[in-house]
Amino acid sequence: MTDALLKNVAEIAPVLREAGARADAERMLPDVAYDAMLDAGLFGMTAPKAFDGQELHPVETLRVIEAVAKLDSAAAWNLNQASAVAGIVPWLSPEGADEVYARGPATIFAGGFFPQGPSVRVDGGWRVTARQSFVSGCQRAQWFGVPLVEVAEEASVFDPKRENPPAIVAFIPRDEVDIIDTWHTVGMRGTFSADVVVDDVFVPDHLVAFVDPNEARPKRFSGPLYGLWPWVPVHGEASVCIGIAGAAVDALIHLATRKQPAYARAPLHSRAMAQHHIAKAQALVDASRATVHGSISEAYDEVASGAIRCSEAVIIRCQLAACFATEACADAVDLVHEVAGGSAIRVEHDFEQHHRDIHVLTQHAYRSTERYVDVGKLLVGLPPEFWILEI
Repeated sequence: MTDALLKNVAEIAPVLREAGARADAERMLPDVAYDAMLDAGLFGMTAPKAFDGQELHPVETLRVIEAVAKLDSAAAWNLNQASAVAGIVPWLSPEGADEVYARGPATIFAGGFFPQGPSVRVDGGWRVTARQSFVSGCQRAQWFGVPLVEVAEEASVFDPKRENPPAIVAFIPRDEVDIIDTWHTVGMRGTFSADVVVDDVFVPDHLVAFVDPNEARPKRFSGPLYGLWPWVPVHGEASVCIGIAGAAVDALIHLATRKQPAYARAPLHSRAMAQHHIAKAQALVDASRATVHGSISEAYDEVASGAIRCSEAVIIRCQLAACFATEACADAVDLVHEVAGGSAIRVEHDFEQHHRDIHVLTQHAYRSTERYVDVGKLLVGLPPEFWILEI
C-alpha cells in the first residue's frame, strides 16, 4: 500500500511543487493541491477500514507525509493536521461517527486544541462558543473539532485542580463556523492556520466526544492505530520537519556540484566545510527518521499486544522522539544555510523557505523545548504541565 501511495505522490509532484510556491506567497494552499492529494488517496490513510479507509500502520503514513513535505511543507502539514482531528472520532457515538464520515474516508477535518471554548449543556446537546487559533487548512475543512469546557453561570463546572479534567471536543460542520484571517507569519505561510469562531452554536450530543484513552474503543475503531492518539499526528508533524530538512540537504548537494563560491579557489563540492556539513546534516535527518519511526512502532506494538493505551514509558519515548526530530532537523537546515552562502538568502532558491519553515515549526507547542521540561518532570516523578502527556 505504501509503495502505491508513494508512487501517487511522485505523480502529483509537479502539482504540489507549483502549488507550494503559490501557497507561500498567497498564505493558503491552492485547491489544486488538495484535489491532487484527494485523488491520490492521501486523506484516507488514517481513516478506519470500517469507513473504507486505509487504516495504515503509522510508519507507512509517516513515510508518505515526509515524501509530500519534501515537495511542499504546507501540503504535508495540512494533510497531517486533518488526521489529528480525525483521531478524536473514535470517542464519538456510533451515530456521530457515521455522520462525520458520511462523505467517506477522505473527509477533511481541521481544528485547534486550545483554548477550550466555554459551553453550556442544554437539552439534547451543547451551546458552544469558542475561538480557536492555528486551525491549519481551515478553508477546505468539512468538519471542525472544537475543544470545549462546560460552564454554568460563567464558571467552569470542573475543578481546574482536578488531576485529569476531561477533554471534550465538539464536531461542527463548516457552515456553522466563521474563519478569521489572522495568518501572517514568517514561515509555514501556505498552511493558512487562521482562527475559527463558533458563536452560540448548538451541537447535538452525538457530535460531542469525551476523550478518554483509558476507555475501550468501539469495534470499528478497535485497531491499534486508534489507541495511539495523539502520537501519530504529532509524529506526522515531526515527519514534516524531516521532509523539509531532507529537501534542504538534497538542494545543497545539487548546488554544491555547480557552485563556485565567491572569493574561493575551489568549487563548493570540493571544500571540506561543505562535505562535513552535508554529511552531518544527512546524519541528523536519518537519525530523526529512525527515532520517530522507532518510537511510534513501539507504541503501535504495545497497543496491538492488548494495551488500551500507551504506557508512560512509551509516551515518554514518543514525546522525546518528536522533540529530538524537530530540533535535529532545524540544526540540519542551519548547516545547509551556512554552507549555501548567498544562495541561501535568494528567493529564487528554496533554501530561504526551508529555513523559515523549519524554525516556525520549532515553536509548535507539541514539540517545543518546553516538552523536554515536561518529560524531565515525568522522569523524576513529577506531573507534567502538558495535559496531552497525562490523558
